[in-house]
Amino acid sequence: MSDTLQRLALIIESRKIANGGDPEKSYVARLFSKGDDAILKKIGEEATETVMAAKDARVDGDKSKVLYECADLWFHSLIMLAQFDLTPQNVLDELARREGISGIEEHANRKLIAREQNGD
Repeated sequence: MSDTLQRLALIIESRKIANGGDPEKSYVARLFSKGDDAILKKIGEEATETVMAAKDARVDGDKSKVLYECADLWFHSLIMLAQFDLTPQNVLDELARREGISGIEEHANRKLIAREQNGD
């Protein structure tokens, strides 16, 4: 895993309220203190901003905004992962598991599993 991702994940983990994070001094701790909905809302906002930056880049060719917004999206995704006691390594492991599997096949398998769980 990237050293940067690992360091950032550790810092984010340290900002959890249970680990002494102070919402008065830390943006991340403040998000954790507001709970899942605030974190998920922020993910939605950042995802939308990333999409809009990519659309703008198609027109004006300025990819810097895409990079900036994608970094924000990744950062807030790391906060969400920590909220659910997941790590960047868990995501990398899932991506490795999918390697070599057709996206169409993987999607069909998810639908099959969902039907089985619903008793269909």
